[in-house]
Amino acid sequence: MPAGVVHVFGIRHHGPGSARSLERALERLAPDIVLIEGPPEGNALIPLAADPAMRPPVALLVYRPDAPRRAVYYPFAEFSPEWRAMRFAIAREIPARFIDLPQAHQLLDEPDEDAPGSGSDANAEDSKPEAATAPDASGSDDGDQPPSVPDDPLGWLAAAAGYDDGERFWEALVEHRRSDDEAMFGAVTSVMAELRAESDARWSEAPARAKHAARHREGEDRREAHMRRAIREAEREGFQRIAVVVGAWHAPALTTMPPASHDTAILKGLPKVKVEATWVPWTNGRLCFASGYGAGIESPGWYHHLWTARDRVTERWLARVAALLREEDLDASSAQLIDTARLADSLAALRGRSLAGLSELTEATRAVLSSGADAPLALIARKLVVGETLGDVPATAPMVPLHQDLLREQRRLRLPAEAVERTLDLDLRKENELARSHLLHRLTVLGVPWGRLGRASGQRGTFHELWTLQWQPELAVSLIEAAAWGNTVATAAASRACDLARRATDLPALTALLEQVVLASLDDSVAVIMDRLQEESARAPDIAHLMDSLPSLASVSRYSDVRRTDVGVIADVVDGFVVRICVGLPVACSSLDDDAATAMRARIEAVQGAIALLQHDAHTTAWHDAVRRLADSDHVHGTVAGRCARFLFDAGLLGDEDAARRLARTLSIAEDPTRAATWVEGFLAGSGQLLLHDDALWRLIDDWLVRLREETFVALLPLLRRAFSAFAASERRQLGDRARRPSVPIGLTTGGDGDFDQARAEAGLRTVLMLLGVEP
Repeated sequence: MPAGVVHVFGIRHHGPGSARSLERALERLAPDIVLIEGPPEGNALIPLAADPAMRPPVALLVYRPDAPRRAVYYPFAEFSPEWRAMRFAIAREIPARFIDLPQAHQLLDEPDEDAPGSGSDANAEDSKPEAATAPDASGSDDGDQPPSVPDDPLGWLAAAAGYDDGERFWEALVEHRRSDDEAMFGAVTSVMAELRAESDARWSEAPARAKHAARHREGEDRREAHMRRAIREAEREGFQRIAVVVGAWHAPALTTMPPASHDTAILKGLPKVKVEATWVPWTNGRLCFASGYGAGIESPGWYHHLWTARDRVTERWLARVAALLREEDLDASSAQLIDTARLADSLAALRGRSLAGLSELTEATRAVLSSGADAPLALIARKLVVGETLGDVPATAPMVPLHQDLLREQRRLRLPAEAVERTLDLDLRKENELARSHLLHRLTVLGVPWGRLGRASGQRGTFHELWTLQWQPELAVSLIEAAAWGNTVATAAASRACDLARRATDLPALTALLEQVVLASLDDSVAVIMDRLQEESARAPDIAHLMDSLPSLASVSRYSDVRRTDVGVIADVVDGFVVRICVGLPVACSSLDDDAATAMRARIEAVQGAIALLQHDAHTTAWHDAVRRLADSDHVHGTVAGRCARFLFDAGLLGDEDAARRLARTLSIAEDPTRAATWVEGFLAGSGQLLLHDDALWRLIDDWLVRLREETFVALLPLLRRAFSAFAASERRQLGDRARRPSVPIGLTTGGDGDFDQARAEAGLRTVLMLLGVEP
């Protein structure tokens, strides 16, 4: 190792080859201090990297306490060179420091979005978690951020060397290295110096991008100026062998440093805000380019394999592939593995590469193990190439009390956070599973969506909930933000629910919140929400709001038994809602256009379900009276009137003859064909079984369609298609089969005068003829 005080090692973030070479270089240098590209706010957290409970991938999270969504991540994998540098320093009891520009200067109220390291809203779905670290040596950047160079300069070198992209080029050049090459870091610095010069020339040749380039360059200059200041500070403290570990792009700027006054002028007067830092678990998926992380890699699982497999890399990888395929009941014989390994090595040799890389192994796997199919390759990519690893951090890492309480609840309920998506079917009759449901609903109230509630198909009653759980790293920021509401999950959820109730301005929002609160067993918040509900319901002039709110209230009522929650106070509100809806519904349904009628029909269907759920005789009677008034009215839109007639028919309040008479009158020549079509749509909505099994109804609709003139039929066709498109595919197929059959009944003769069931005999004969392949 050459003599000198400062030794700059330009690395690639998350590169196992860089990490391996760096460890060897540090062993030879034996530095007395290690300076690492990273946020200085995390210096106090570096010793935790040696904690046995710390399991990468993890990330340093730097955030503003007054605005937790203004946050930025610095992820580390086990094979990240920065992580290895930290572990090296801790093991040898020498200082380790982060030297990047502090996030206190970057997480401002109105950050420059073009500046490197700008924080991002880590919880917004549309935003992308970003690393404040520099772009990796491949020159890859987040597509939403400006590139460090105008046209991916490492891609130019890759093309010249015969590679498809810079990622594969860097992988073959550095990540597969296993030789002890001391000159590698010097060569990388030299190449990056040339690329930086070429980059500056390209920027200057593009006047349209000059302003953009100036902003970007200003941010880079500040970061590198602060790094140089930290190096000079270490020199003043008397350290003799200073190891500096930074992204390769920055290495030339730290190898030849300008005067200290130059950097002082750049950093003078920078505004700052208060920030805090902590360790949070990270995932392999978040290390990928696909996650939006600028210094990411395409294949963290593969790179972890390169780091851990010290020999026979190809064979060990294919052994993992075979194990995965066999777990999924896919073929992966020993002979196929041998052929795959030979093919991958042959491809590498043809391409002049010393080791089969991921591209060669993928192509060989596609040809031999998957026989060209995409599904096995997608499985391998998800579980091995990327991986589903979720890191872990020790309990001693700084956490807000809310996060600590969540960890206690997770341990108590045996509900660990996992990166892989999994389904949780809860039986609410069991104490532990009911408590799990309460926890997940409370987190939903807090805006921490660890789980998504779905439908429990095939389960009886309301005793089951089906959740899809997947822990995402950015939920740590959500917990920090939610900590303002309380120190435990229960108290914080109750406080936020009360605040949401006070700020809610309409009935549907309040009733939906009430349903969430009951599901989460936040009894202390029910009274606050009920008071607000009474206030808003008294002022609500619109029947539509009451109809939108009733289903949630009915849903809340059904949990009084299952969840052992006292919701008796809701009964009075429900009574008032039902009375007002039944009285005001006929007026609300008059003079509706097509769109308004469709919306009203959906509301009526929702109220019908709520009334059926409540099972209250007085409510049911009042509702049926209101529905009958709509069904009898000639001034109500056809889709509403038809739907109400169907409700009465299903409830047994409308006999077959009455239903047929109503339909015949609606489909008569005197009626408007458009209203007739919408009435049929409303009456048949949801199921085609009635039309399949009711011969009288079938004949009425068939006769009506036959009588329509061609131009009228063409005009009504979209309405009819919409009506029939709501039926299940099997029902539409049966309707088509019935329409193709002759409508004339099959004649039968009897041999005696005894009792004879004509209808049953015809049905049996049709079945026999169909079995024989004869069209009835």
